[in-house]
Amino acid sequence: MPAANRALSVDDKVPAMVGNTSRPAAFSATGWTAKFLISNLHWIRERGCEVTMAQAEAIRRRRVGVAGAAVAVAGAVSSAAAYLVPVVGARQLSAGDLGALATVAAIGSIVGVPGLGLQIAVAVHRARHPDAPAGRVGWLTAAACAAVVVALTPVAGGLLDLPFAVIPLLAVYTGAIVAAGRWLGEMQGDERFMRLAVGMGILSLGRYGGLVAGLALGAGLTGSVLAGTLTALLIPPALALLARTRSQGSAGGGITVRQVVTASSATLAMLVASYADLLLARHLLPAAASGAYAVGTVLTKGAIWAPQVVTVIALPRLARGSRRSLVVATALVAASGLLLVTASAVAGALAFRLAGGPDYADLGRYAPVFALTGALYALVFVVVNAQVAAGARWPSAGLWVACAVLVVTTEWVAPRTFTAIMWCSAATAAVALALSALALRRTTTSFARASPAP
Repeated sequence: MPAANRALSVDDKVPAMVGNTSRPAAFSATGWTAKFLISNLHWIRERGCEVTMAQAEAIRRRRVGVAGAAVAVAGAVSSAAAYLVPVVGARQLSAGDLGALATVAAIGSIVGVPGLGLQIAVAVHRARHPDAPAGRVGWLTAAACAAVVVALTPVAGGLLDLPFAVIPLLAVYTGAIVAAGRWLGEMQGDERFMRLAVGMGILSLGRYGGLVAGLALGAGLTGSVLAGTLTALLIPPALALLARTRSQGSAGGGITVRQVVTASSATLAMLVASYADLLLARHLLPAAASGAYAVGTVLTKGAIWAPQVVTVIALPRLARGSRRSLVVATALVAASGLLLVTASAVAGALAFRLAGGPDYADLGRYAPVFALTGALYALVFVVVNAQVAAGARWPSAGLWVACAVLVVTTEWVAPRTFTAIMWCSAATAAVALALSALALRRTTTSFARASPAP
């Protein structure tokens, strides 16, 4: 291509135009324009960069939005898959085996808490140290959880009346699920959220697919747990392949056991806080009242978990000290809570009817309180995760203190009524939020000194 016809950049065109200033008067206008461009070249470059950066930021926001939607869908699919297990089991198992299945699921969920703690810890560490190794602590955490299940064998056989063969299968099943937290954390910390959504889908399919298939085919309790264990064993290799990166180096040391323990304790505290009032209602109220309270807690759980995708997306940036991400995440979760509380106030009877049936519609006036409790706890969870991201040693201290206050208040101070427990739970959530926010302020101040926010 001739030089005269090739595409020129601004830097090429302006000097060429400057050369025209020595030509006859016919080119005087062009020369004046060239001089103007030369004198404002720096401004032009800056404006061009600003446009490019604005476009890049818009693209990044769209990608984050799409990825967030994908993660939210994956979370919803996981919840639906978990719901299928008792639904199918109720149609295929005897009452005794159904109770045993519920016990197995409860043990797996409780012992599997370190899996989510592992994911959070790895995500935080990878956000700060890209490509940092996590294999050793991941397998160690999975092995420890499996060992705990095996240790329950004497108790499970006699006290819980579970078949002997179920416990070893449950140990392997739990270990595979906990190990998945390593790869999910790597993808979350690297902000590969679309892959994270796929990984969450793989985890749900492996965790519940075999169980549901075994139950649907009439394999019984032990056969269904065996099928679930076999599909769960496919999770680690599938996630390892999905999370693999081209980079082979490490920008920092490996994650430590203490980091996993800290994140796991925070996860356990969040789980206990979200179920404490339900357990206390079961203990303190008559059967009918505790059943009604259980329906109300469905609204609480919805308000807690509906905006959790925000925390998932924000966690890597929180780990790098981004105060803006904390403000945005808090605002989004607060907006979600406000929306749900308002909707509960407007359509409380409908909410209770959908959650528990028409017999509970007259309790709709209490719907905003249950939704408010969940909205407050959702904010608490954002703050607790921010503390984990900032490296706090005891990020869940405020939650544990609040739960202790709830137990003391409902057991020995407040009346043993539906409304008393409901209001005590809402007040506890507010106390937990205040304590956690104060702790976060101290933690982020120390973290900012060591690693200034971008």
